[in-house]
Parts: sequence; C-alpha cells; structure tokens
Amino acid sequence: MANSLPVGDVSSRETFERLAASPDTVLIDVRTRAEWAFVGLPDLSGLGKRVVTVEWQTFPDNGVDPAFTERLTSALSEIGAGKTTDLYFICRSGGRSRMAAEMMTSAGFERCHNVADGFEGPLDAHRHRGTVGGWKASGLPWVQG
Repeated sequence: MANSLPVGDVSSRETFERLAASPDTVLIDVRTRAEWAFVGLPDLSGLGKRVVTVEWQTFPDNGVDPAFTERLTSALSEIGAGKTTDLYFICRSGGRSRMAAEMMTSAGFERCHNVADGFEGPLDAHRHRGTVGGWKASGLPWVQG
C-alpha cells in the first residue's frame, strides 16, 4: 500500500458538517471494540445515520485484520454505499483511519477521507487525549458505548 494514495485529511468538525449536508456520506469508526465500549462513539442519530464500526486492528493482539476490506465492503453494501460514496474514516487520533482509508482506496473506493484529528485528538500537556482536538473536544455528539 503506497503512502501517496489520494486520501484527503479533514477535521472532525468538517466531517460532521459534510455528514449533515449529504445523506449519502458515511462515517466509519475503525477503532477497537474496547475503544468503542470504554471511550465512546460518534453519535449520528440526530442526522438519521449510524456509524459503521469495523475494527482495523483486533484487540487484544492489535494485528491488522486481514479481512478488513471484505468486512467493510460487506457492511457498506448492506447500507447501500458503494465505490463512489464519500467515506470518512475515524480512529483515536488519525493514524489507523488513514491506513484504513488508503487500503479502501486501493480496493477501488474513490472518495475516502481521513478524519485527521480523530475521536480523541492529540495528547495535551498532561498527556491526556480528548481535551485539545478531535471529535469529543470539538463538542460534536457522541455516546458512551
């Protein structure tokens, strides 16, 4: 997988605005089940949408799921999303989501975007997340898993 694939970075706020503006856009959370349960999930219910959740890495071994592309393609097909749908990938802070977006671009999905600040954002001065950037710190809707 090449690092030069055309995956654009967008902020969590811009992602939410795009999700609100277009009924066909999809948010894909690639964090682990443990993160969804203990840290929370973006809440798109106010937009009449749900987050597609497919782990990029499996917990607790943290290896990349070799069936990721197939599992996500199936989940997208179930909701009527295809290769030209705008897909927004989110993880904790933008790293795993970028790799997942690049993989799906390699699989022929044409409009993959990385939520660069992620769900929790970067570390603050006290080495805590969720306070200086990301979905939660931006005040966007979320729910505890």
